Amino acid sequence: MKRARVAYAGAIHPASEYHGQLQLADGRIVNEQDVVWLPPVEPRTVFALGLNYADHAKELAFKSPEEPLAFLKGPNTFIGHRGQTRRPADAAYMHYECELAVVIGKKAKNIKKEEAFNYVSGYTISNDYAIRDYLENYYRPNLKVKNRDTCTPIGPWLVDAEDIPDPSNLAIKTYVNGKLTQQGNTKDMIFGIADLIEYFSSFMTLSPNDIILTGTPEGLADTAVGDEIITEIEGIGKLVSTIVGDDVFTENGDRPHLKIHK
Repeated sequence: MKRARVAYAGAIHPASEYHGQLQLADGRIVNEQDVVWLPPVEPRTVFALGLNYADHAKELAFKSPEEPLAFLKGPNTFIGHRGQTRRPADAAYMHYECELAVVIGKKAKNIKKEEAFNYVSGYTISNDYAIRDYLENYYRPNLKVKNRDTCTPIGPWLVDAEDIPDPSNLAIKTYVNGKLTQQGNTKDMIFGIADLIEYFSSFMTLSPNDIILTGTPEGLADTAVGDEIITEIEGIGKLVSTIVGDDVFTENGDRPHLKIHK
């Protein structure tokens, strides 16, 4: 099943796919354009992988890591499908990163990789934008690169684990304004899903709604204000986001103020 969370008619609703439309948990059928899409789960602890595809590491002229290169992300980075991602005016290079997101379904500690998939509730798509200007070192990605508000669209669907028979062989694509710019496959991960669950659970407890963002393949490109970015993963769907500038979020240069455009 494909599950979602949306805001509609003044309330937040669980929803599911129904013949190309959305069915709310109370039975109402609505068009997807009439709702505000939220992240399909409320993220708890979120692990993000760097350089987890060999072709991407090579693209950046970095040696592939010998153990998972991971960092944590805060909850305010996440927005839903069809959301707006802010590009700072001082950013010279801000690129998308299409990633398979693995959602943990139950408490996990000291899990062996042979049992790892028993702890996965489902999969979704993440577009983990990075502002390259702020990067100090790919082995030490700092907070300004990966924890900025609105910079991680996720969704639109959480697809149940049993509906994705082989998450280790899914096609990944990204389109910028309709042009295909990134292609890859989850089979090219350096550290696979089971390896990552075994690794993280070996030193900390994983809990429901923890999420692992598994990294991105090669094919990154700069984005500009006004660009529509579609990140797609086979069997899961298409996640749409739009790049907006500082003017949408600020007034007089410094006071936060979300403008309403009519």
